[in-house]
Amino acid sequence: MIDLIAAHVPDLLAQLDGREVQLIHEKHVLHTSGLTVKRIEPDWRNELLSLITNPNVAYVLMLIGIYGLIFEFATPGTLLPGIVGAVSLVLSLYAFQVLPISYAGLALMLFGLALLIAEAFAPSFGVLGIGGGLAFIIGSIFLMDTDAPGYGLSPVLVGVLGVANLAFFAFVLGAVFQARKRPVVSGAQTMVGSKAVALEAFEVEGQVRTKGEIWQARSPVPVEAEQALKITGTDGLVLLVKPLNSKEEI
Repeated sequence: MIDLIAAHVPDLLAQLDGREVQLIHEKHVLHTSGLTVKRIEPDWRNELLSLITNPNVAYVLMLIGIYGLIFEFATPGTLLPGIVGAVSLVLSLYAFQVLPISYAGLALMLFGLALLIAEAFAPSFGVLGIGGGLAFIIGSIFLMDTDAPGYGLSPVLVGVLGVANLAFFAFVLGAVFQARKRPVVSGAQTMVGSKAVALEAFEVEGQVRTKGEIWQARSPVPVEAEQALKITGTDGLVLLVKPLNSKEEI
């Protein structure tokens, strides 16, 4: 219920002058005519809290916090992403504590991020990524549980961050597929077909040198020191070798 509509503060004081208000035990008449208006500016602390509790700022802080912790867990020891992520996440939780948020919307956002992360570590040809992106955007739309002006999230911000999330995880997914297509470039498997030289005489197992590295090797026939060998396979970290034929070159 609205009792008065004033264009400015002096107009409000003029309309309040002479009005009678009911207190707990008595009535009181307001005398507001001629009062001096003293404006109290907020200090830096209140300005900072006002900035943090802005719904759009709190939304961005939450995402920075989540991604910071993800990068810290993915690359332990870098510290900076973890510190920035932890501080941002705590600030966003403080903001959400005083904002009228919908926990269903927040749960949808977190579920969407979880699906996007799962897509990066266990690619499902985009199924988890698309589902996660949609859940994230829908959760963002329903995050603020109020119609009051100034409390809603910017649709542009939600759209940009939603597309950015999808683009980021699409890039990660593409990198994973490219890595899977690359041939093996290290390890015992790359030694098959290469030449080796025995470092010692042995009947079953001994040491050989190949590509500048020393490996344990196993041969079906006795091998002499400095004998040229060919790698035919692997058994764990043991190379399977056989003597080179006279027609084969080292």
